[in-house]
Amino acid sequence: MDQAETPENKATPEPAAKPAAPAAAKKAVPKKKEAPPKEALVDNGDGTISDPNSGLMWKKADSWNDTRVFYTWMDHQKYVDKVNKDKFAGCSDWRIPDKKEAATLIDKGKKVLDKNGVFYPIDPIFDDGGVSNTWIVECSEEQIIRFDFKTGVDTPYPTTDVWAAMRLVRKPE
Repeated sequence: MDQAETPENKATPEPAAKPAAPAAAKKAVPKKKEAPPKEALVDNGDGTISDPNSGLMWKKADSWNDTRVFYTWMDHQKYVDKVNKDKFAGCSDWRIPDKKEAATLIDKGKKVLDKNGVFYPIDPIFDDGGVSNTWIVECSEEQIIRFDFKTGVDTPYPTTDVWAAMRLVRKPE
């Protein structure tokens, strides 16, 4: 006895095989342009260091090396004002760096000793015995931020009772 075809017992045809996908064309991966080699920092012989890569001029010694004093954010301008009043290296436009400028000093292939005898990654063209942090312009009375050369990180602090040293910079014309 033949059974009537019902949707339940109807033979289901096998789905047609999908045509083979064409071999994936290899995408040409553009080669990364190699960054040109960094030019070496230049000791100007007057207590300043020039960076031909950024066009910045740095004070060779940080504020700790100069004064053996740490500065809170609220007091940092006293040091900047003194350096400018004294026209250090003939210039009166010294300032604290921004984060991007401070980060240009980090060089993982080089190291200088901090005041505690610990190495941190900036060029030894700078004086040993400094401090591995600096105030940066991103700091304000509302948010105290200091840049750490050891880690390359800017760290906000919940209190104004934080001290730092400063690496001063200027942009020669």
